[in-house]
Amino acid sequence: MGFPRLSFALGLFCISSVWGFGVDPALRINVFSELLLGETAFEGVSQVQGFHDESRAFLFQGASRNVKATEDVAERMLRKLKNKTEFTIVATLKQERLNSGVILSIHHADQRFLELESSGQRNEVRLHFRTQGGQPHTETFPYTLADDQWHKVSLAVSASHVVLHVDCNRIYERVVDVPSMDIPEGTSFWLGQRNGAHGFFKGTMQDVQILVMPQGYISQCPDLNRTCPTCNDFHGLVQKIMELQDILAKTSSKLSMAEEKMNGLDSCYCERTCSVKGVIYRQDETWTDGCRNCTCTNGTVQCETISCPPPNCPSGTAPTYVKGACCKECQPVCIFSGRKLVEGETRTIRDNGMCLLLECRDQTMRTVVTPSCPELKCPEVEQITLVDRCCKICRGYDFCVEDNPCIENSDCMNLEAAARCSCKDGFRPLRDDNAYCEDIDECAEGKHYCRENTMCVNTPGSFMCICHTGYIRIDDYSCTEHDECATGLHNCDENALCFNTVGGHSCSCKPGYTGNGTVCRALCDGLCQNGGTCVSPNACICQQGFTGKKCEKDIDECSTGLVECDSRASCVNLPGWYHCECQEGYHDNGMFSVNGESCEDVDECKTGRNTCANDTVCFNLDGGYDCRCPHGHNCTGDCIHDNKVKHNGQIWVLENDRCSVCSCQSGLVMCRRMVCDCENPTVDLFCCPECDPRLSSQCLHQNGLLTYGSGDTWMENCQQCQCLQGEVDCWPLSCPSVDCDFTMVPEGECCARCVTDPCQADTIRNDITKTCTDEHGITRFSGSSWVKHGTECTLCQCKNGHICCSVDPMCL
Repeated sequence: MGFPRLSFALGLFCISSVWGFGVDPALRINVFSELLLGETAFEGVSQVQGFHDESRAFLFQGASRNVKATEDVAERMLRKLKNKTEFTIVATLKQERLNSGVILSIHHADQRFLELESSGQRNEVRLHFRTQGGQPHTETFPYTLADDQWHKVSLAVSASHVVLHVDCNRIYERVVDVPSMDIPEGTSFWLGQRNGAHGFFKGTMQDVQILVMPQGYISQCPDLNRTCPTCNDFHGLVQKIMELQDILAKTSSKLSMAEEKMNGLDSCYCERTCSVKGVIYRQDETWTDGCRNCTCTNGTVQCETISCPPPNCPSGTAPTYVKGACCKECQPVCIFSGRKLVEGETRTIRDNGMCLLLECRDQTMRTVVTPSCPELKCPEVEQITLVDRCCKICRGYDFCVEDNPCIENSDCMNLEAAARCSCKDGFRPLRDDNAYCEDIDECAEGKHYCRENTMCVNTPGSFMCICHTGYIRIDDYSCTEHDECATGLHNCDENALCFNTVGGHSCSCKPGYTGNGTVCRALCDGLCQNGGTCVSPNACICQQGFTGKKCEKDIDECSTGLVECDSRASCVNLPGWYHCECQEGYHDNGMFSVNGESCEDVDECKTGRNTCANDTVCFNLDGGYDCRCPHGHNCTGDCIHDNKVKHNGQIWVLENDRCSVCSCQSGLVMCRRMVCDCENPTVDLFCCPECDPRLSSQCLHQNGLLTYGSGDTWMENCQQCQCLQGEVDCWPLSCPSVDCDFTMVPEGECCARCVTDPCQADTIRNDITKTCTDEHGITRFSGSSWVKHGTECTLCQCKNGHICCSVDPMCL
């Protein structure tokens, strides 16, 4: 597909609008209602007062509960979510402080397809999912939900776009790998826990829902409603462009072959026959095709629609369609409950649970003996009673498979209680029931887009634009006599793309550049951060103190060892720079030297920044002070701390930090982190979790074989895990960033590495300006894939100008 049409498609994308905030029940998964919470007793779950007055909420407690959907309920809920790329998790909750628990989890074995977790230990929200490439992924949002306060939480996913709202405020907006919702059968659905042993949420929840729609957070916060396209709209558009590009390439190849064959046929002298549905008809031979009378004329099939005369049916009959006939025919009728039924129609009589099936035969309703009804595998609420049969059916029953009434150029569509026909695109109905449809001749009716120097040729359901002899193709709808782009006779910038047009050409800057096409300059689309300068597409020159492809990384001058501060100063890293900050007991003399030479001693005695009590004398020291008792005096050695007198030798805990201990030593206050003495029976287990001997504070490893004590840490599946007060909290292992085009994660490792061979890469940084040429000479954009010609199992992909092909083992 050409870039002008890509620009046009993007324009349509930009003016599209989103849904309103009214939610179709078919798109809503109300988790509490589906689990019958409040009607079914779950251990550890009790109903309590909700966020609003008289609203219903549920308190989740303990670690021996199993709030899990039954298989049929889980299947019904997940059917709505399967293979969807836009959905939103919304909930209103109040989580206990320091609790790390799962809000909801959808997983199959060890594969987490969708899991929302809130960690009170690390103050972050985590979204676990699997990418479309089948890789597990965790997206982490630093935020404290576990503060024992009510919060409205929504997490919206739109293709690769993730937005987290808390209390109707947009907290984070991320671009991630597209989550895969290819949820297999047997997937389990848990609420308030990951499984029966881990991830227990402790606190209160209400209104937990999954909305299978874009921007579902609007249902929770209507004031956020905006007219704006979603990332999924754009993602779908890009996918469609890729598909259209492939179709265009194949069609262009076939069209060129067809033009050659048509030119060769002009010199043939033979009888023109017609081939229809595998049958050969000779010149002037006629036949009936559905609702049309057709004739073979000079190799071309010419058909006229059959004109059905108005039926004049005698008494006791009525006009109706008969299988195999185009026009309505008179058929005997029966009278049943005041209504006319034609021959073969059935109705039921139900009484006291009994059902009698009657069929219209020979103008009389006759009893039909029916076999016993099969056992239905759907719940009773999903079962439907029909008027023309005794046996119930499950909602979603496929009537088209049972008896497809659609005959020619018509698609069968299932309704709740029957099937109906709908004409395919490019066809119009020949009967009022749409069972027969005829092709619309877009060329004859002027419903085509063929432009100059082309000839419109009708095709079933569509049309083609054929170039006149001597002209070359520009696109699907227009041709020209010269290609100025191919001959180089154009004025496009070297960083622009040339597009041939009728009588001329046009220029458009390549992706990564901006301008009018004749003049283009590099464009980084705001990617250069921290004052970086764009010098080529997505390439930045960084200011001093920053590095990285986008100048997003601050250089830590302190850790590199290139900075040497004065002995009275400490190095402090700053964004883009560093600072030699005076140590405690020193201050700058006003000269503000970079290396800290301007730091001088603070006289705590003169400034009053000391803790010496009234009966001691303050003596200044370099970088500190001392409280001394005058000769001949008997001093108490008390201290002044936070405007309170602390006696000499007194020990206390800071009010704002229960794990820090301070003491008064001869007028000097000294504070330190609490030392954990596990032999002390009164040790604070909050500050010293490793001293907690209780079994209730121990954690079970994910494999169920190992037990950890409170405070222990370990590695599991590329995650760092910790046991705290009986709860396991895990977060992704921090990996160094890799700034390269091709990366892969070696087997048995957790972090990605750069590779030079693009065909070995798990992920690539696609550049659509780099293309590949396939075996037929067709240009493919980077990121596109196709099945190699002449094979069924060889899949090829263009990776930044490199063609990588592999055999799909699933199709062998």
